[in-house]
Amino acid sequence: MNEWIAEMGTFLVQTTIVMALIGLGLLLVARTKQEKESDLKLHIEPLNDQRRRRVRRLRLTAALPGGRKKLLKAFRSEDKKRHKAHKHDQNAAQEARVWVLDFHGDLKASQTERFAQEVSAIIDVAAENDEVVVRLESAGGLVHAYGLAAAQLDRLRTAGLTTTVCIDKVAASGGYLMACTAQHIKAAPFAVIGSIGVVAQVPNIHRLLKRHDVDVELLTAGKYKRTLTVLGENTEEGKAKFLEDLENTHRLFKGYVAERRPAMDIDTLATGEIWYGSEALSNLLVDSVGTSEAYLVERMVEAQVFAVKLEPQKTMTRKLGLAVSAGVESATLKVLGLIDAAGWQRR
Repeated sequence: MNEWIAEMGTFLVQTTIVMALIGLGLLLVARTKQEKESDLKLHIEPLNDQRRRRVRRLRLTAALPGGRKKLLKAFRSEDKKRHKAHKHDQNAAQEARVWVLDFHGDLKASQTERFAQEVSAIIDVAAENDEVVVRLESAGGLVHAYGLAAAQLDRLRTAGLTTTVCIDKVAASGGYLMACTAQHIKAAPFAVIGSIGVVAQVPNIHRLLKRHDVDVELLTAGKYKRTLTVLGENTEEGKAKFLEDLENTHRLFKGYVAERRPAMDIDTLATGEIWYGSEALSNLLVDSVGTSEAYLVERMVEAQVFAVKLEPQKTMTRKLGLAVSAGVESATLKVLGLIDAAGWQRR
């Protein structure tokens, strides 16, 4: 009996500790998400310098021990020449600059507010011959959210800046709505492109409730205030109106893309289908095939390339919240990976 009581006590203590840790983790994650946009700090990474440092480090590592001193001396001499050239060439035309932004979209395009501020910062300093490269990754989401995100990219076009969107993985539906605002779209060979369509689904449990004698009263003012409902009975008129709204949204989507990509056969391509990068090129959904990394390395030959990003201040709360969030995400990805691997093994 005493052993049972001791075991139960240990179990309760362990359970309490685990629940407390989970609660603390959720609190930290919530506080991290609630951080104000005014606390963001502008981070700028000169990618030319970053690449130069990496190349030099690799060359030093690969060099024979006797040749490392010569390499270091050559690097110092190269830096002096570059510094002297910039110092005595102040009257020369300004070197071209490339500003790099990243947009990783979720269902609600949550990054839009931060992205809008990054766009504003670049518009304030960019010169006429500057280029903006957006590394875009999104499978789409809510219409109004991605409409706003696309409007931020349109601001670059309005400001007269050359914009290139690079798609390494996916820009579909709302993601492609954003991409089509650029003067040039570059996609990796197997990047997922397109899905110019609109989808909506609403579960309905009216028959289940009816079998259990549960009535649902849905009161509205306005004929089409609620066309489809989860709990009440859906009418044919309501379904027709809902479909009409979807078709109208699709029409607006097609018009937006067609205005910015006039060479596309929009009626043929706006079926909700997707194409991979190489196929998208032949259908004129993109302008070239290649990766963002290869394109930026190419631009570094003749331009200064800067990655621009607004980031929250690295407070202790945020660090802990991100650590917990990363742990949960890692565990979830491992489970999904195991499930996916098991699926491949069965085939």
